[in-house]
Amino acid sequence: MNPRLKSYLLHGGLFLATLLTTTLSGAEWIYGRLFIPIDGMKTLGWTEFVAGFQFSVPFLAILTVHEFGHYFVARANQVRVTLPYYIPLWFGVGQSIGTMGAFIRIKEFINSRRKYFDIGIAGPLAGFMLAVIVLWYGFTHLPPPEYIFSIHPEYAQYGLNYADFVYKDIPENAVGIGHTLLFDFFANYVADPARLPSPYEMIHYPYLLAGYLALFFTALNLMPIGQLDGGHILYALIGSRRFKWVAPALFIAFVFYAGLGLFKPADFAVATDDVFYERLGWFALYIGFLFLAFTRIGDQDGPDTGSRMTALLVALSVVAGQLVLSWVMPDLEGYSGFLFFAFILGRFLGVYHPETELQEPLDTKRKILGWLALVVFILCASPKPFLM
Repeated sequence: MNPRLKSYLLHGGLFLATLLTTTLSGAEWIYGRLFIPIDGMKTLGWTEFVAGFQFSVPFLAILTVHEFGHYFVARANQVRVTLPYYIPLWFGVGQSIGTMGAFIRIKEFINSRRKYFDIGIAGPLAGFMLAVIVLWYGFTHLPPPEYIFSIHPEYAQYGLNYADFVYKDIPENAVGIGHTLLFDFFANYVADPARLPSPYEMIHYPYLLAGYLALFFTALNLMPIGQLDGGHILYALIGSRRFKWVAPALFIAFVFYAGLGLFKPADFAVATDDVFYERLGWFALYIGFLFLAFTRIGDQDGPDTGSRMTALLVALSVVAGQLVLSWVMPDLEGYSGFLFFAFILGRFLGVYHPETELQEPLDTKRKILGWLALVVFILCASPKPFLM
């Protein structure tokens, strides 16, 4: 088989598989049920599957625009890259978003700070613009407020003030959408207040969910660390020497916030030895987790004996700082959901950025775009992306 045809079939097949899995997942979020029967739960069928396209089409459109933003700008800079690889993921027995995202593979060494900037910034800005359109459509085309009763018939007994009763005590399985500046702007100034659902019910509104997830992943991509898009942008803006100091500092701050409040001094003031030692065991595992997340922070070329010692000292310093702050302000909490991403970033993706041979400074136009990307990050980021 022709290698080029084989490549097209692979990329196309992954896209179609991801379209299928995101449609399945979208239907499950819309209706709050699954396609595979579990514990006698009523399953979804063909009609619900078709409705899932209301989520998968806008969500994959944003993802595709993001990746092709990278692709076309890379080609314009004469950098060899692949078409996007889509990663389908559907649990079947539990809810997911149907994908782990997509990526393009750069097939050659990039020797230019400017090229890294151009390629890195193109994807987030392109995807962000489409995400704004999806959110505008979603908030201006909200169904009547009674729509939620078709998903939760049990809410009908409370009327349109159902949230005052259902969420008086938040159910354990409830998933709510957090707050971002842009999402809240649409909710407060664009949407019809009479049709606006509870934050814990927005997961059943496919365009809102697709747009919000796009903001969430845009913010993650624009984090100015390592080889994330935001890392490429910041590296090009401030140069290699400054980036070597700024990126690890930002990563440590990110991990510090993520784990803040997970363990508090008061947790160990317990009545029984069994509970104390159980909590102490979890605390030791947490320190080990942070150590693994920080193993590459002391040496950008990879972990060695010195960098492992640095990782341990940083991990212990972070834990000590978290305990002190939790003792002074017991109600202050971060968002532990970020810890998994922090681990992947610190352990595998890396905190530092590859060196480039050409360290040419950016022109004024690119500098403006770079700081605009920071504004986009601020608009999209949420301190607690999902309420549970």
